[in-house]
Amino acid sequence: MEKEQPIKRENPWKGRRLLPFLLWIFLFLPVGVSEAQTRFTVVELNTENLFDTHHDSLKNDNEFLPTSSHHWTVYRYWEKLNKIGQEIVACGKDSAAWSLPDLVGLCEVENDTVLRDLTKRSVLRTSRYEYVMTDSPDERGIDVALLYSPFSFGYISSHPLRVKPLEGMRPTRDILYVCGRLITGDTLHVFVLHAPSRSGGEKLTRPFRVHVAEKLCQAIDSVRNATREPLVLVMGDFNDYWDSPSLRLLSEHDMVNVSKVARGEHGAKGTYRFRGEWGSLDQMLVSSYLLGKVRKCRIGDMQFLLEEDKKYGGVKPYRFYQGPRYNGGFSDHLPLILTLSFQ
Repeated sequence: MEKEQPIKRENPWKGRRLLPFLLWIFLFLPVGVSEAQTRFTVVELNTENLFDTHHDSLKNDNEFLPTSSHHWTVYRYWEKLNKIGQEIVACGKDSAAWSLPDLVGLCEVENDTVLRDLTKRSVLRTSRYEYVMTDSPDERGIDVALLYSPFSFGYISSHPLRVKPLEGMRPTRDILYVCGRLITGDTLHVFVLHAPSRSGGEKLTRPFRVHVAEKLCQAIDSVRNATREPLVLVMGDFNDYWDSPSLRLLSEHDMVNVSKVARGEHGAKGTYRFRGEWGSLDQMLVSSYLLGKVRKCRIGDMQFLLEEDKKYGGVKPYRFYQGPRYNGGFSDHLPLILTLSFQ
């Protein structure tokens, strides 16, 4: 009788462009004392539908279930979590040194389960990140969150800012406000938002994004009224470009868009690419008192986050899904990376 051959199981990671394991060596590389004390890195990232695999009966999360057209299985969920973790780790590297980002603003995260798995059970589990997030009335159940390193950002308080919908406007994501103490003793006031999309047309939905910006400006004004020379940082997916009315409104409230001219090192001219055109829907803004601390704002277009754009040429973000089709990448948005220096 012919001897039964062992079953050969294909390695599910074979041929997929994961961040090389050697990246984790950076976790153990020493950073100079003076650099560690002064450099402060902030990342903003739209994760592209970071859902768990369980149905929430109060939300429209049917696209991301094991039985859906996306076949959103536990395997793919953990693959996605680990890839987002790898992306965050890679954002801590620049020409000077490497360290874990101090703050990470995330958009399109579903719930506390996802954030707990990301920070405590994925490849980020040794990072010691803590987090806060919103619990919004968004119909799909997506929210915003802030990861923070307790070693460089001493959490003080946080609360969500509910945006009351205008007529014809769907319930949208809350704005997340977080404040914390820096190593200098100063307080940093952080806002993370994900403004309403352009679905239905830019002109028709423009008032909705302006409405969110007005709510944000009111909150910033409240901080200014309560604090002398406040350090304010705003980041998120605005679903608008730097010259859109919602961003102009923030500029009128003394917020400086430091991401306006941000570029990548490997061809990215924006954080998002649509039909061959680059544009930045993601933005970072700082108050005038924080502006002097800004060293650089760039787009994190590390090569493993890009793929060839076969239709329009060049490169584009390496997405996890292309519509309902599994693509095996990371996200349809590239991260923004802001480096601050505190003396």
